[in-house]
Amino acid sequence: MRAAVEIFRRLGALPWPDRAEQELRACGSPASEPAAPRPASAVPTPQQRKIAGLAAAGLSNKQTAERLFLSPRTVSTHLHHVFPKLGVSSRAALRDALGRVSYSSTEGSWTAQAGRACTTP
Repeated sequence: MRAAVEIFRRLGALPWPDRAEQELRACGSPASEPAAPRPASAVPTPQQRKIAGLAAAGLSNKQTAERLFLSPRTVSTHLHHVFPKLGVSSRAALRDALGRVSYSSTEGSWTAQAGRACTTP
């Protein structure tokens, strides 16, 4: 299982390394080293952040779509892509995850929790 965690990390297959780590901890295996910082591609785009923020505030896909003049299907697709980028698997975890990423309009970049600046993709 430990080998699977490393392979998932090398491939950038988010959120699978975290899930495999959870399984290892559940079996009593000690936690591994902290994960490396996420690459710039793992930072949500401005549109994804907007949609995730509305979803975290409790709006449905349909309500979010109406507010942003999008289709509910587009909202769903954006959420499908942003969940692994933030390492979450539910809307309930979005608010905490979004607190770890912020956008600086003066610098035009995203800043992850570790303080690493990431350019928008």
